[in-house]
Amino acid sequence: MKYKTIDDIDVKGKRVFLRLDLNVPLTAEAPFTITDDTRIRASLPTLLALIARGAKVIVASHLGRPKGAPEEKFSLAPVRTRLAELIGKPIAWSTDCIGKPVEVTVGKLKDGDVLMLENLRFHKEEEKNDPAFSEQLAAFVDVYVDDAFGASHRAHASIEGITHFVKVKAAGYLLRNELDYLGAALDSPKRPFVAIIGGAKISGKIDVIESLRKKADTILIGGGMMFTFYKAKGLEIGGSLLEDDKVVMAKSLIEDKTGANLMLPTDTVVAREFKNEAEKKTVAVEHIQQGWIGMDIGPDSIEQFRNVILKARTIVWNGPMGVFEMPNFAQGTMAIAQALADATALGATTIVGGGDSVAALEQSGLADKISHVSTGGGASLEFLEGKELPGVSALEY
Repeated sequence: MKYKTIDDIDVKGKRVFLRLDLNVPLTAEAPFTITDDTRIRASLPTLLALIARGAKVIVASHLGRPKGAPEEKFSLAPVRTRLAELIGKPIAWSTDCIGKPVEVTVGKLKDGDVLMLENLRFHKEEEKNDPAFSEQLAAFVDVYVDDAFGASHRAHASIEGITHFVKVKAAGYLLRNELDYLGAALDSPKRPFVAIIGGAKISGKIDVIESLRKKADTILIGGGMMFTFYKAKGLEIGGSLLEDDKVVMAKSLIEDKTGANLMLPTDTVVAREFKNEAEKKTVAVEHIQQGWIGMDIGPDSIEQFRNVILKARTIVWNGPMGVFEMPNFAQGTMAIAQALADATALGATTIVGGGDSVAALEQSGLADKISHVSTGGGASLEFLEGKELPGVSALEY
């Protein structure tokens, strides 16, 4: 697809609507403070470039799931404070994202100044992609820049609707990097191309497995979803996670010999109870007993998966291998993170996407050893599924 980036347009003196994904976690109670500023820091390259080039930057984002009206716990005020600290200059504030408050404040901006708008989702029209609301967002704007990959799979007013009312549109650096890495992995991967798919449920990953089956050489399956595959093979899975209605689908994926090789773990760490301190043991997948719960992939599987990963030239990872939130069952997930870091050092292109995978990677301390860590959980998943992302399509020319 063809789209412009901020390097292709002149922004000096222009009013630039910069759509970011600043949907960061906050403490549950007031005073609401940020517990992880990763997404804020990820937005800095584009924002700093626009400031340096003399744009009048109007920053917009959503935060949380307010019900179409202002709620203090979803205010972007704490985000504005943190962003100002990171860029080392004050950021003007608007208590709304449309109307007179915005018009007045935008009129006072000088080249290189930054204004942050209040939460877009304080208006229900944002998620409805309402044309009138979209036009109001665009009312005081010369240029639209989308750097919110994490929201690009949503056809919302600030993502898709606004582009119908602003002539000059471009992608920011974060969005560009996401499209470059994910696009190259799907369209022209260096081979062998290995996909690692984990997480709790197969239902959320069927489309991505079927899409990658046509593109990858090997797909490694882990996480809670592996037990539905075992059930499809007629194995006892004890009290492990099972999606009964997906057993037939899992069976068809196993029996389909076209495309990528589907590789399942050979052993698993099982526990008496679903808690960190529970009695545990490692068993071959054929020897899971009733009353035991599968919690992680085992050491034999880790070794086999690692060998495949180290021979790969392109690797995409989406979904943890086990209940990594519990330290006693995090070994499989952490071992995969280490294998990806080692593969990167050997010259492979490694891409990690999905909220849990990224959280596990951050927990491992290896995020800076990976080629690309995607900020867009749902968006990266849909991209890997081969679906069109409205926010990306809206930038096409």
